[in-house]
Amino acid sequence: MSDRSSDGYSDGFRITRVADVVARFVDHDWAFARAHEAAIAAHWQARLRRSPGMFDGTVLLCCDHAVADGVARLDLFATRYATFTYYREVPHAEARIANAFAAIVPWTADGAVLLGEMGAHTANAGQLYFPCGTPDPDDVRGAQVDLTGSADRELAEETGLALPDEAETDWVLLEGEGQLAFLRPVRFPEPAARLVARIADHLGAEAEPELARMHVVRGRDDIDAARMPGFVRAYLADAFPPAR
Repeated sequence: MSDRSSDGYSDGFRITRVADVVARFVDHDWAFARAHEAAIAAHWQARLRRSPGMFDGTVLLCCDHAVADGVARLDLFATRYATFTYYREVPHAEARIANAFAAIVPWTADGAVLLGEMGAHTANAGQLYFPCGTPDPDDVRGAQVDLTGSADRELAEETGLALPDEAETDWVLLEGEGQLAFLRPVRFPEPAARLVARIADHLGAEAEPELARMHVVRGRDDIDAARMPGFVRAYLADAFPPAR
């Protein structure tokens, strides 16, 4: 486990290395969704006025999780995206439900990390993320949820990249701000410039790409507190410790 809470980037996040992630798909009676039905509907309509292209699909949230013996185990249940956005954005007393998701962290051959800038039409326009998304029913395999496959799919869809042979399999769990971010750092054999060019070609071929462009992070000076969410800043601060 790593704790750099005094550096100003990792505040509020617990960082844990895990060897595997096992997720189950479960039924969960979420009282919050029923109790706030009217407020959820009003909140969603307000968001649609700002971003008309948003879709109220089904997403998976976490209702229970634990880490033991290097394995993270979690239970995921289905809810509406509108309910999730309301739960995420308004103050509430319930802390058990978390936004659990998986992402590949692309490391380049020359020691940089790549992040994508969300497109202007997306809900998080301008923010800098690792390619990722909230799990959905496409990730359910019987009684299990394939978070590894979810991360691989998001990487391919958003950047056009496929994982290199013998890619690293360990995870870094960033826990905080109502999130469980399972990040899988993978080193690609190409340098940053070549990967960015490849991704640009992929984005240029799409009618409405989710990402506007890629950003290259080579150290702490590249951490953008205004545009990177907390889990991204916390990971980068841990990955690029201060010079001694």
